[in-house]
This record gives sequence, C-alpha cells and structure tokens, in this order.
Amino acid sequence: MEFTKSLVKGKLVKRYKRFFADIKVNKEIVTAHCPNTGSMMGLLDEKNDVWISKNNDPKRKLKFTLEIIKTKNRLVGVNTHLANKIVAEGLENNSFDEFNNLDNIKSEVFFNKETRFDFLVSKNNQKIFIEVKNVTLFRNNDCSEFPDSPTSRGTKHLKTLIDAVKKGFKTYVLFLVQIENIKYFKIAKDIDKDYYDNYLIAKKAGVQFVAYKCKIDSKKIKIDKKIKVIHE
Repeated sequence: MEFTKSLVKGKLVKRYKRFFADIKVNKEIVTAHCPNTGSMMGLLDEKNDVWISKNNDPKRKLKFTLEIIKTKNRLVGVNTHLANKIVAEGLENNSFDEFNNLDNIKSEVFFNKETRFDFLVSKNNQKIFIEVKNVTLFRNNDCSEFPDSPTSRGTKHLKTLIDAVKKGFKTYVLFLVQIENIKYFKIAKDIDKDYYDNYLIAKKAGVQFVAYKCKIDSKKIKIDKKIKVIHE
C-alpha cells in the first residue's frame, strides 16, 4: 500500500483524548488525527520521530493524520484504518502462504446479524473467514504482542470464529505486525487474560492464527514475511 502523497516528518509532542496528537513540524505545532483506539503502549515518548499525512478535504476538521512512529530504532505503522488495505493488497498479490491463488476475495462480510469479519475468501470451494488484527506493541527487541489494551471486541470475534468453524468455514486470525525487523509474535496474556484464554479455546476448536510483519517506510507499507507465533 503506497501513500498517495509524501508524508511530513515531525516530532511527537503528545497524544491526548485518544484521537488527537500534537506534532511539531519545523517550529510549528499541528494537531493530527490519531487513527488508533489502542493504548499505543511504548510508542508515545515525547520527541519520537513521526510521519503524518496531509489531506486538504475542506470537510475534515483535522488536516493531518498520524501514520508512522519511530521508537527503539524501529518504524511502526499506527494507522489501524490502513490494516485491511495492506492485507487486501497482500491477498491480491499472493503475499500470504495460506491464501495463494484465491478464487474470490470479499471484504467486510457478515457472518451473522451481529458480527462481520474483515475478509471472506474462497479457494477450491472452501470458504475462509479472515479477521485482521493490527499489531503495534513490542516490549523487547524481538517479539511483537497483541493486544496492547483489553479488547472485548477481539474476544467476541474469537468466539464467533469458533461458531464459523462449526458451520464448515476455515477461519484465521491474521495478526498484521506493522513493526520493522521483528522476529516473533505472541498474545499479551498479562494485558488481557480473557482474550488469551479464549485464544487457547479457539485454537483448540480449529481457529488458525498467523502473523506477518510489514516493510515500512515513508512511501509505502506492505507485507514482508511470515513470523513465528509463540504459543505460551
């Protein structure tokens, strides 16, 4: 996924009220939309390098959007709204070992009245639901983690994916790790024990879990390669 316009580099001042971030660009402070509902643990140190996009749509209250943060010498893609675009491009380009040469790709498909999953794909008459989770947390140099804050919505998705398995679908949770040069992935059970417990139940029920890291720079973010999921 390529950014349509060149990103603007700045320094993080602070994130506040969840969806706002003040960024210092040259000598000016601009307020950017922060498109990430998580805690963004470990990413919000003052003076971290950041990259923001600019949109001149007159209907927008905030002209800038926070896209990338650099921390611990790694670039991290923080715009969760881009996660499905990155994955959709990866599906089209056969970037995933599990989803090659698909017959059909649909996005935002309802499984029942309450829940829709990010993708429904098919291959050889087998229908596959894919739920995408964006990953930005890493507390050591090698291992990424999800979630970065308690996620009742994520737990609900796990339970519904189990129902889908019972109805004959193959189901995947795809952890999109928007972190440069990371080696592993695991569930952050100390942050959300309920999610971890349901992850174990879902895994036993046949839900499959895969993690892919991204290549990130100020011009594009795209699928890099599969990384090992550590099951603890």
